[in-house]
Amino acid sequence: MAEPKPSLPRLLERHFEESIASFALAAIALCVILQVVLRYGFDTALTWTEELAGFCMAWAVYMGAALGVRERFHIRILVGIFALPSILQLPLVLLSDLMWLLFNLLMIWFGFEYVGVLWKHTSISPALGIDQTWPQSIIVIGYLLITARLVQIYVLWWMAGRKGLPGMPPEFQEEEPLELERP
Repeated sequence: MAEPKPSLPRLLERHFEESIASFALAAIALCVILQVVLRYGFDTALTWTEELAGFCMAWAVYMGAALGVRERFHIRILVGIFALPSILQLPLVLLSDLMWLLFNLLMIWFGFEYVGVLWKHTSISPALGIDQTWPQSIIVIGYLLITARLVQIYVLWWMAGRKGLPGMPPEFQEEEPLELERP
């Protein structure tokens, strides 16, 4: 019996970030290849490929950051956390994620202010001729998505009975703190 197809919301929940990041990386590669072929093969160049590649790079980076949060692949020194006594591990993770959440909220706030300035004082990109508000909106979109994924980790952890550390797969959970060998 075939498995039912996942719903659209489930597909978006599982593949949103990597779809946009993959599209952006593919666009970057195409822009660079096209520019190299035209420049060295035909002794001409396009004016818009560099700018489009730059916009796509920003979108790929922010979508990759949100993907890293969803998959819990962001920078965190787990060896240091697991080296602590078990009683300190959860409070340290909670404190660090709270600080991260506050940073995200600050970036969303300033991102909205920045996009508001761009909206009020229109700035047109030189090569593509588009309003800078749209490509620069990734700052707000990216941090909103990162924050949503961070909150999602805690909701799933809470619904699963608050076992282990939030967002950590069972294979990374340690029952006992690491014992460091002394010489």
